[in-house]
Amino acid sequence: MASKTIVLTGGGSGGHITPLLAVAAELKHHDPDMRLIYIGQTGDSLGDIPAADPNIDKTYTVRAGKLRRYHGEGLRQLLDIPTMLKNLRDAVYVLIGLWQSWRLLRELAPDVIFIKGGFVGVPVGLAAAKLDIPYVTHDSDAIPGLANRIIARWAAVHAVALPKEVYEYPPDKTVTTGIPLPANFELVTPALRKQYRGEIEMPANARLLLISGGGLGSQRINGAVLEAVPHMLREFRDLQVIHIAGRDNESDLRASYEHELTEAERGRVRVYGFLTDLYRYSGAADVIITRAGATSLADYAMQGKACIVVPSPFLTGGHQLKNAEYLAQKQAAVVLDETDLLSDPNRLAKLTSGLLSDDARRQELGRNLAAFAKPHAAQDLAKIILKQIR
Repeated sequence: MASKTIVLTGGGSGGHITPLLAVAAELKHHDPDMRLIYIGQTGDSLGDIPAADPNIDKTYTVRAGKLRRYHGEGLRQLLDIPTMLKNLRDAVYVLIGLWQSWRLLRELAPDVIFIKGGFVGVPVGLAAAKLDIPYVTHDSDAIPGLANRIIARWAAVHAVALPKEVYEYPPDKTVTTGIPLPANFELVTPALRKQYRGEIEMPANARLLLISGGGLGSQRINGAVLEAVPHMLREFRDLQVIHIAGRDNESDLRASYEHELTEAERGRVRVYGFLTDLYRYSGAADVIITRAGATSLADYAMQGKACIVVPSPFLTGGHQLKNAEYLAQKQAAVVLDETDLLSDPNRLAKLTSGLLSDDARRQELGRNLAAFAKPHAAQDLAKIILKQIR
């Protein structure tokens, strides 16, 4: 029997790529001879991550476009000339991507397609529908992304992170799986935390703060943290800081730390653009400052970590605000509004210092967040995809 071909597509952020690669690993585990093809968006700054993954056999890119909509902006964004021009340009990109996807899928002849989300899912999904190729979509947030909503009509299955009643998809085509994560994200015990610290060459008894603004980074978080970190380094002489800045922000942030910190303090701060082995660093951390992206929160829930969550207020539908609000209600994270963060960076320093000093509070937050973990999401989603093969 000939081996099967499965196309996986999605991108634009680590929140799409990380779950997609977790599913790829499960599919290869099921059948090592299976051919896995990744289709990404032309120009994606994280496109090299799937290309380097050992479970991906071949990668391609197609054009895709973005409809720029910002939460809370209302009609003002429709009257903004630069935004209008970019949307018109990207509409042309979608048409080009649709033609590229149709030609590519005809050549690849995949048995099934997995669409994680992101703008590249639109041309690939529409082309798949035209060619009668079954596809499965996945949504991590309570509010599905626009790309998945556009192609929803022709999807074979809608896999979702939350109870399916939350979504407006047809109930008979919707399955709750959780968010698929790499197998190396697991509940962190004291022994595993010590192991991770050895692997990243971090002092075993130091306090460790991890800051991440998501796969692309966050300039607002970077700027606020830059003001807070020097104070915390001086308050806690054993504090070590790992700051994941985003690739485009890495060099500027490193230069800023060089300017703000003494030589001794610089030795206690590490700046990275992006980490492919994030689990080691987050697993080693005592406190994590993060955005409220669903995938990042799922990562830290698997590990049972104490988090300070700063939701982005501008993303479409305000889905990060909803994610953060839900966690705050369940006492599963400390939530700091971005407005408060920017108006008074000392608030971030105070919250972080409080958690670094309170073992019991960190453990409580970690336990509560761990209650949201779904460790079998990747396996369940891989089974759903395989069932669609005709």
